[in-house]
Amino acid sequence: MDTDSIHSGYSHHSNRSRGSNKQSERSSRDRHKSHSRDSSSRSDKNVTISASSALPQQPDQSSAPTDAQDDNWGETTTAVTGTSDHSLSQEDLAGFGKETEGPVEKLNCVRFLPLALILLLGLLVLITPLSFLVLPQLMWPERLQACGTVCEGLFLSLAFKLLILLLAGWALFVRPARASLPRIAVFRALLGLLTLLLLLSYWLFFGVRILDSQDENYQGIVQFAVSLVDALLFIHYLAVVLLEVRHLQPCFSLCVVRSTDGETHHYNLGQLSIQRAALVILEHYYKDFSVHNPALLTAAKSRAAKHLAGLKVYNVDGAGSDAATAQSRAKIAAAARQRDTSHNELYYEEAEHDRRVRKRRARLVVAVEEAFTHVRRLQEEEKKKPPGDEMDPREAAQAIFPSMARALQKYLRTTRQQHCHSMDSIQAHLAFCITNNMTPKAFLESYLMTGPTLQYTRECWQTRQWTLVCEASVTSPVRHGSEFQLKSSDFSLVVTSKAIPHLKLSEEYVHPKSHKFVLQLQSETSV
Repeated sequence: MDTDSIHSGYSHHSNRSRGSNKQSERSSRDRHKSHSRDSSSRSDKNVTISASSALPQQPDQSSAPTDAQDDNWGETTTAVTGTSDHSLSQEDLAGFGKETEGPVEKLNCVRFLPLALILLLGLLVLITPLSFLVLPQLMWPERLQACGTVCEGLFLSLAFKLLILLLAGWALFVRPARASLPRIAVFRALLGLLTLLLLLSYWLFFGVRILDSQDENYQGIVQFAVSLVDALLFIHYLAVVLLEVRHLQPCFSLCVVRSTDGETHHYNLGQLSIQRAALVILEHYYKDFSVHNPALLTAAKSRAAKHLAGLKVYNVDGAGSDAATAQSRAKIAAAARQRDTSHNELYYEEAEHDRRVRKRRARLVVAVEEAFTHVRRLQEEEKKKPPGDEMDPREAAQAIFPSMARALQKYLRTTRQQHCHSMDSIQAHLAFCITNNMTPKAFLESYLMTGPTLQYTRECWQTRQWTLVCEASVTSPVRHGSEFQLKSSDFSLVVTSKAIPHLKLSEEYVHPKSHKFVLQLQSETSV
């Protein structure tokens, strides 16, 4: 009896202590959250964006908060509308997809520096031959010899050549920068240096042989300017060969592997430098690789951490010098013994996840089909109304979105794609499908199948800042066996190159009559 009373008193005291501990932990957690919000708000004001082509890296917070949320968060919140009685409230719709909002990209003026240099060099190229023609007319016009029809023909030829050079240079060089490379482009720098050297040579010759002596042969001066334009056209032809034609023939096969999930693609490239090859690979990555979803990679880590957390090591012999090493070895040995039964847990987890995905998908398909049926009914009713009372596709999308929002958000959370789709992007896609009279299957294709990176919102891929890691110089050409990495904030692309083998084809002549034969039939047949 006394024992029971003592035990009950102890349990009551322990319950109160646990309750007080929970309250204290909750209050300390609230204070910590408020302090973290204050500190984050203060730190946001002191953010400095470096001068790079990408946005500042943000930590990936898409998997942690969403895992802690329940998939059935919207079972008790309903908003009665004209479409369905199973929908989301306005507060939930306002908070749908807010976690995916990212920082706005700021203007980076450094990437426009090469374009400014190209424009300055082009202006110098355009002014130089015209200066050769104008300066003698301004400095000693009374001493120049008239050349008549010959000079007029040279003027016409010079004008058309300058126009062709201007258009060709605009088409080849005046382009928006696709990326900011770590080093200068060797061929572009070589062509710019060659153009400057040519202009300097012509100016020196013009200053020494024409300006100092005040040459009276104006026809020779005009031919001198025409020869400069001809040389500039040949330099442009050299630029087309080096920048556009040289790398067209495939020479290497590059294997690109994503480090997190092992997705692999192969590309054939020509003779390029390592940094140019990295740029081409990144351009192919955004349209060929599926969007990187770090939330799908947390299941294996949590499973391994759970196995190791359930192991306890007791040191019977006391503390020694290698106690930590012995504990780690004991944990590894215990984990190896549990490896025989862990496959069963993995099998049942995957089966349960597949069952949930199929269930959520069926609910989503039914909800979307009902919403599109309601849209068709509304469209038929709109035809009977006056022209001014018709509903806009954006308004129609906002009207039917609550009926499918719960099923869609549950499916996205089950498949861990909630960070890839915001409410605005879903409504815009829904309005696009309604405008073009698409089917429900066409609308669901973007959410049921994982697409390339560029298919999703800009916040999913524009915040990437890539780092090229290579043992060789990035300006050196790609060779057989070259290896380099393109590192991002949470994964990397490992690239290996192999030379395309030399193929030898031989010819074998087949005579047209060599495959002909004669069928001989016997006159007597067996009965």
